[in-house]
Amino acid sequence: MHRTSDKPTKSRVKALLMGSVFALALGGIVAGETAFIFDNTAQAQNLSQPQTQAVFSFADMVQRVQPAVVSIRVKTDETVGQGDSDNEGLPPGLTPDSPFYDFFKRFGMPGMPGGRDRGPQHRYGLAQGSGFFISADGYVVTNNHVVENATDVKVVTDDGTEHAAKVIGTDPKTDLALIKVTDGKDFPHVTFAANESRVGDWVVAVGNPFGLGGSVTAGIISARGRDIGAGPYDDFLQIDAPINKGNSGGPAFNAGGEVIGVNTAIYSPSGGSVGIGFAIPARTAQQVVASLMEHGKVVRGWLGVQIQPVTEEIANSLGLDKAHGALVTEPQDNSPASKAGIEAGDTILSINGLEVEDAKDLARKIAAFPPKTVVDVTLWRDGKEVTVKVDLGELPNEQVASAQKSDGSEEHTSLGDYGLTLAPADAVGAGDSGAVITDVDPAGKASERGLRQGDIILQAGGQTVEGPRDVSKAISGAEKAGKTAILLRVKSGDSVRFLALPLGK
Repeated sequence: MHRTSDKPTKSRVKALLMGSVFALALGGIVAGETAFIFDNTAQAQNLSQPQTQAVFSFADMVQRVQPAVVSIRVKTDETVGQGDSDNEGLPPGLTPDSPFYDFFKRFGMPGMPGGRDRGPQHRYGLAQGSGFFISADGYVVTNNHVVENATDVKVVTDDGTEHAAKVIGTDPKTDLALIKVTDGKDFPHVTFAANESRVGDWVVAVGNPFGLGGSVTAGIISARGRDIGAGPYDDFLQIDAPINKGNSGGPAFNAGGEVIGVNTAIYSPSGGSVGIGFAIPARTAQQVVASLMEHGKVVRGWLGVQIQPVTEEIANSLGLDKAHGALVTEPQDNSPASKAGIEAGDTILSINGLEVEDAKDLARKIAAFPPKTVVDVTLWRDGKEVTVKVDLGELPNEQVASAQKSDGSEEHTSLGDYGLTLAPADAVGAGDSGAVITDVDPAGKASERGLRQGDIILQAGGQTVEGPRDVSKAISGAEKAGKTAILLRVKSGDSVRFLALPLGK
């Protein structure tokens, strides 16, 4: 009885389904759309047929350029002398207040190198990275940090052949290095891209992640002009193609197989890729490599100024229509800038007609010129543009400046509305002129703008400051003129900068 009652139900369901399918098919025909296909055999045949539309792939490009990408193996030797490591040769956890500290410091501990009398020690290490050939005769580009302190360099090509190499030159400021294979010839090589890459362009990273050998990852350029605090000429491409430890020095290719960057750094809390990598643009790499190949070092143009960014407040106080350019805080003695008449308070707007976006951009533009190049420097001075010719010099070795501050306490003058207490610089031994800050209210305007005890105000509103009275007078004059801020030139230790102090109570 149950079977008999089931049959009509199944028939009705089948009829209902068939009717629904027929109605849908009919509706598709009436609407002018493609009819449904019910033949399972035909459907399987269609799925098994070759694709008529080409699938995008990097395979051909990778096959063409991968032989030019190499793995780099480096042996390093860092000589460690007496005093280089206070805790070397000491038991773990031993502190200077322990009664055994001096004993172990002098004699070391069993099984470890001795203490003070052990002489220079050698620490040997191995490093791995990536690189790529840029010429048939064996020149290879990589990162400076890959070959830094190298005593032995080996280049391993895509087919597994190992070649000896030597370091031609390095540039720590951009983290680039040029090495050369000393045996062999007719190496496959790649070229740098002639055109600037754009955000959204495809990028393919090839290298030696984690020492695995040639690996390929792909993504896009996420951003340009990234400053990651690596050096004075930061101008990185940000890419999301995964790069990891060991990819350093490897190339980033565009879809045409041209090198658009040199993989250098990643942002990662774990050491592995999280999709944020940084590459040195081809434009920068070409300039550095050419200099390393010719001179064995990078020779950069030198202007000789201390500079700082132009903020909105500083731009307003200077009368600029927008915040751009680089503000000169002080020209260096006997520098090309001082010889050309560039002064503190000038804002550098352009070099040879090329607009200077900010202080970093000025440094990059000047460094791109070879020494002894004469350039036109357009300045903003006293509310108008002035152009001077500068004969660039060669960037000298960096000098480390030490900061010294004074906290004298004679002839103090209070500027209560701004949270400042000042004294004559000469009266407290802080210099021949200026007003030294002897006290700063942490809740005041001056503190908010970065003024600190010991800073010396050299100029206020473009006028030289001989003492606190000049600062007070300049502030009063600016307030009466209806200005919203006054520009101060301030010396902090051995560095000089400008800042805009808001006016009014």
